[in-house]
Amino acid sequence: MQKHSKAAHIMKRLNFKKHHALYIIALPAVLLLFVFSYIPMFGLVMAFQDLNIAKGIFGSEFISLKNFEFLFSTTDAWVITRNTVSYNVIFILLNMFLAVLLSILLNELHSKILAKTLQTIFIMPHFLSMTIVSIIVFSLLSVNSGYLNRLLMALGYDKVNWYMEPKYWPFILVAVNTWKGVGYQAVVYLASISNISDEYYEVAVIEGASKLKQAWYITLPHLKAIISIMLILSVGGIFRADFGLFYTVPQDSGALYPVTDVIDTYIYRSLTTLNNAGMATAAGLYQSIVGFILVLISNKVVSRISPENAVF
Repeated sequence: MQKHSKAAHIMKRLNFKKHHALYIIALPAVLLLFVFSYIPMFGLVMAFQDLNIAKGIFGSEFISLKNFEFLFSTTDAWVITRNTVSYNVIFILLNMFLAVLLSILLNELHSKILAKTLQTIFIMPHFLSMTIVSIIVFSLLSVNSGYLNRLLMALGYDKVNWYMEPKYWPFILVAVNTWKGVGYQAVVYLASISNISDEYYEVAVIEGASKLKQAWYITLPHLKAIISIMLILSVGGIFRADFGLFYTVPQDSGALYPVTDVIDTYIYRSLTTLNNAGMATAAGLYQSIVGFILVLISNKVVSRISPENAVF
């Protein structure tokens, strides 16, 4: 009886007859999601097979968890996991801090023309493909014609072969990611700031609050919801790296693998170089499961601290 009442309640809320137009509009997107996101999940079976392309998925031998055993028995698993997680933690924290700071500073500009111009300038790198970004970086770091090496030589220093020096690349990758992503995040936060009532700031001015105190006690609390959502979504992708950033920008230099090899580039090379689709699928499945668990954990933490800001 209780199950029947729950089903009736769900059907009542869906109300297909009343909202049929909305369901028809949503149908193409649902079909595309099903075809391109859910049906391909059948391919996860390859993670448990010694895949033979000639025999296909149905004819290949099942080898249980051996792909995972091989993956975790090598040093590759530790290196790619360390790099992926470490970079993403830095990206999340640094970009969030800089984006919030930049959005607050942009909000303080009184000239609308200047504010819009700066917003456009800051957000433009977000729309550049990583191929273009890699060309820009190469023009700076090229051994023979890079602007940075020209500057070093002009100052009396020797040229640096940047694409053979791993020690510089953690800083280069963080700088490129920050340059490309902070502007977009700042505009998102700025949109939230623009919805804050001016009355809060007017009262704060009357009370003699400085700009710093206004930002701390008014702006940041109002940004808590959007920051929580962005944080949960970011943590969910902490095991996913920007393939273009870690593969295209370093020019896939083998000398840089210790600091540039992440799960995504490892999967790509497993397919193209090692020709091991089974192990590549195992690495991808490992990546997805951990990411899913992290989403649940981060959402649970947020729901305990501030239930109204949790995603679900």
